[in-house]
Amino acid sequence: MTKKILSTTLMLLLLVPLAINANAQQATQLNGAGSTFIFPLMDKWRVEYNKLHPDIQLNYQSIGSGAGINLAKQHTVDFAASDAPLSQSDAAALPGTLTIPESIGGITISYNIPGVDGGLKLTGPVIADIFMGTITKWNDPVITQLNPGVNLPDQSIVIAHRSDGSGTTYAFTDYLSKVSDNWKSKIGIGKTVPWPVGIGGNGNAGVASVVKTTQYSIGYVELAYALQNNFTYAAVQNADGTNFVMPTLETVSADASGAVSNLPKADGDWSKVSIANQPGHDSYPISTLTYILINKDLSTVNGMTLDKAKALVDMIKWMITDGQQYSEPLLYPPLPDSIKTLDQQGLAQITFNGAAVPEFGPIVESALVIAVMSVIVLSSKSRLVSLVRR
Repeated sequence: MTKKILSTTLMLLLLVPLAINANAQQATQLNGAGSTFIFPLMDKWRVEYNKLHPDIQLNYQSIGSGAGINLAKQHTVDFAASDAPLSQSDAAALPGTLTIPESIGGITISYNIPGVDGGLKLTGPVIADIFMGTITKWNDPVITQLNPGVNLPDQSIVIAHRSDGSGTTYAFTDYLSKVSDNWKSKIGIGKTVPWPVGIGGNGNAGVASVVKTTQYSIGYVELAYALQNNFTYAAVQNADGTNFVMPTLETVSADASGAVSNLPKADGDWSKVSIANQPGHDSYPISTLTYILINKDLSTVNGMTLDKAKALVDMIKWMITDGQQYSEPLLYPPLPDSIKTLDQQGLAQITFNGAAVPEFGPIVESALVIAVMSVIVLSSKSRLVSLVRR
């Protein structure tokens, strides 16, 4: 009798992984879209998370923050990613959206000047004047005075900028508006702005392509893209005016650390949030948070199910915790603990049809409950039989 009970118990326990595997065979696809800035890290997360969860496939479209936000408005993606926080108008069009910072990144001032393989120094006002078209030559006196000993050519500066709606543009123009009143009053901050001069490129990759293939060009490119393309980029004067700082993991992180303590909650107003141009001797001033934008009630997303909602929340939790180990090799500073805590508090607000998203999917959860209850019942019967026989 006891052997039969043990055999039955073992069989029930074996049903649990079978149920899990049966559920896993039906792969769940999670769809995100937006930021090109975060794409190198997002793509790494896609690969590594799939190794841990072969039943989960992330499909991320690197189409720009503006386009990602537009798809979120149409409820056709499970989440959007943006380097710009939602404006008040976008937030009004996306009620119930949670803002989950998932990474930190730096924006380089990359250039292609034959014979100048490094050492260029630029201040914020000079960068603003270059992108406004006020400074047009590489050997302009304001640039040469900052760079004694550098052989700057008598060549016209070719500007490369984003042509699409871009969170990188938002972060860059946010910085320029802080360092140049002229830029702030005439151009301003936005995912798209009226560029006075220059060649447009789609995505960070598009701007990178212009800089790479065009002599005497300059553009704003996310740090990971700059490194992938072996770009030369400038040291930028810090907010204190005491140092010219190169973008590195440490200097971008230093810029971010001055702002993270004052962030709103996930369901708060993020429209004014900026980490650019923070004080500090070694703070690289052109940096930004990047964000996952996700609806608080996932049942409003087209094609969403409870199982898919659970998978989505679990994946984002992994990105902001264990997934941060992949940030540093790609030159994204890992999130500080304060932001991780803020993010997890935000994810805890997510519901599906008004109910909390479960920790386990329904099929797996049911199998576990049945197996555990069966073991308890069978064990009790076994003990009872033993007592009777005694």
